[in-house]
Amino acid sequence: MPSAELHDLTLAEAARLISDRKLSPVEYTESLLARTEALEPQLNAFITRTQDVAMAAARTAEAEIMRGNLRGPLHGIPFALKDIYDTAGILTSGHSRTCIDRVPDKDATTVARLKAAGAVLTGKLATHEFAHGGPSFDLPWPPARNPWNTAHFTGGSSSGSGAAVAARLVPASLGSDTGGSIRGPAGLCGIAGLKPTYGLVSRAGVLPNSYSYDHCGPMARTSQDCALLLNAIAGHDRADPASSSRPVEDFAKGIDGGVKGLRIGVVRHFWEKDLRVNAELSAALEQALEVLRKLGARTEDVTMRPLQTYSDVKIVMAETELFSLHLPELIARAGAFGQDFRARSLAACLFTSEDYVRASRERRAMIEEMQPLYRRFDLLVAANGSPAPRLDGHDPLAFWQRPNFTSPFNCTGGPALALLCGFSKDGLPLSLQIAGRPHEDALVLRAGYAYEMATGFFEREPGVKPGAARTALDPKPWRPDTSEVEPAARALAENAAMRAGLRLAPEQMEELVAVAPWAIAMARRLRRDHLRSAEVSSIFDPTR
Repeated sequence: MPSAELHDLTLAEAARLISDRKLSPVEYTESLLARTEALEPQLNAFITRTQDVAMAAARTAEAEIMRGNLRGPLHGIPFALKDIYDTAGILTSGHSRTCIDRVPDKDATTVARLKAAGAVLTGKLATHEFAHGGPSFDLPWPPARNPWNTAHFTGGSSSGSGAAVAARLVPASLGSDTGGSIRGPAGLCGIAGLKPTYGLVSRAGVLPNSYSYDHCGPMARTSQDCALLLNAIAGHDRADPASSSRPVEDFAKGIDGGVKGLRIGVVRHFWEKDLRVNAELSAALEQALEVLRKLGARTEDVTMRPLQTYSDVKIVMAETELFSLHLPELIARAGAFGQDFRARSLAACLFTSEDYVRASRERRAMIEEMQPLYRRFDLLVAANGSPAPRLDGHDPLAFWQRPNFTSPFNCTGGPALALLCGFSKDGLPLSLQIAGRPHEDALVLRAGYAYEMATGFFEREPGVKPGAARTALDPKPWRPDTSEVEPAARALAENAAMRAGLRLAPEQMEELVAVAPWAIAMARRLRRDHLRSAEVSSIFDPTR
């Protein structure tokens, strides 16, 4: 194949060519490294590029394959990692100034498994600070840019992963998803991204965000590619206390089985009532449902809780865990963190232990409420949110002001897949979600693959070209307006910060005060009438 075409191969296509000895892992890696060199100045997808490591691994893979020792479909396949995955001897920064010189001495479990499969690491990718925060311009590395329009947002927090796969710099990456951080970038960058069932993929050696909500998972061009990645990284790991001991299946086997006869629940109120989407995405979702029906699936509208209730529960719990995790560093040097990270994490000092337990009880109730839906439907379909906004229009308050489409499936713990379902008039990707029962990741991927093969949207390539002028942005620091914050809310924020031991500069205190009313309202919306016997979400069997 001419090298100019190599970047357009999906993982599955490249794997077949390598297996047939029609594609050299060395040639393939060289081609993608050259493409990265040409496009990276426009994209800021990478924090660290590992060209020498990649070429050495590619040469080893090629020699093994030529000797007849093919390890599997990932042998000789280049990949890159969100920079929260530990890599022995290679910077793992969390995209944060506080870890700017952090070099682990051991690979994360998932990284070790990919290397054992023969995959070739080309580098570490941009993220939001500690897989949180937002597209910040006050960190040591700039935020990643969307290859469909480099003035626009990639989504977060697996931002570099979304950009790198969409721009064809690598065919595969690993992201993480605590409230949508795989599916958000997959959606805005027009690729496939799976949040696996909680516990299916080890979190060991991955910088934590929220212990109760973190999921590690694949991001790639197609559902089939995600399945091949999942085959390599899934499975029990004693180093992760949340790791499932359930036997792992072959997620790629039967991926072409289609959707005929499947019952699909459509969570229409998410995008028509709870968080209304624009006409372009609404039309794309209707067309996607029609495609699934033509493929033989049966669809029916279904009701879940309002989106806001899932966001309330997830944020109260996850922000509390994140705050506790980073509190020593926030006490010591809050100014070392980015402003967007502080605007999210500091507000957790306002949440009480009772708030956390109420949220956890509500999460358990949400999980229990899914059981009748799982019996009634094989899959659920929802919006995923698109098109991407401009990077320099980001508002840190948006995190607190409105829910998202992804948090429900973090709360319930089952698999959820982001899929490209069309394009806006401006050429930006549109996206949907397919969700399933816990541990039915293979069925979710099968449905996604059927849809992708029927539409072919994944074949379209972003227009980013080598040598193009860098798009100018005009990011402005957030100046929190606290003029309308009630004195009681201000006093509560100041007292909570003092009780937590925080020593905030005046401008940092104003950041906390600005978000305080939203955080307080979120906690107050949580139910207070749980029965004495109501359990928390850490005590449940998600496979029932």
